[in-house]
Amino acid sequence: MPAPGKGDRYHHGDLRAALINTAIELIGERGVRGFSLAEASRRLGVAVSAPYAHFADRDDLLAAVAVRAFELCHAALIPEMERFSDPADSLAAMARAYVRFAAGHRPLFELLYESGVDKARHPEIEAAERPLEEAFLGCVRALSGDDALSEDLATAIEATAYGHAMLLLDSGPAQDEKAIELAAERTARATLALIESRRLLGQPSRRRVTEA
Repeated sequence: MPAPGKGDRYHHGDLRAALINTAIELIGERGVRGFSLAEASRRLGVAVSAPYAHFADRDDLLAAVAVRAFELCHAALIPEMERFSDPADSLAAMARAYVRFAAGHRPLFELLYESGVDKARHPEIEAAERPLEEAFLGCVRALSGDDALSEDLATAIEATAYGHAMLLLDSGPAQDEKAIELAAERTARATLALIESRRLLGQPSRRRVTEA
């Protein structure tokens, strides 16, 4: 049993799960860069040495939080995708759910892009991400077929969804349900627009200039 610290918040049970939950809490308050194992220990009220029974270092705990993030993201996005048989509608639903996930789980969403954790050292992150990525790419390939076009379309949809999510998050520390749904719907519409014009993604960006 870990020795109690000053906070005396942790009494018994699953310390590993408690540390993951506390890490999410702290990241939400201070950001990824403001998180430390020592602060998580103090928040739980355990000895600063206690977390090392479960995690080798700070990055090890952040990797576990990233896995949790991908699991929750998968649970939020995949059921929405599976409501539709058409790949385009599935991708629009995925984009819509992605923005909702970002708004509802901001600390986890930000961790996925800002943790700085070495994925080569933590293959469990890639393993947690893979089912979501495969579902996404499966829909993209069903629409485009061509490998190069699939890559272009996937990148465009990812950038669009991420951009809309960040615009929503940057608009303030909290958004009401109406603002979240508006951003989600705009993301879905933008995704469908990209799909409709996907052939243009493989063409040169420069337009012809005709002389007067």
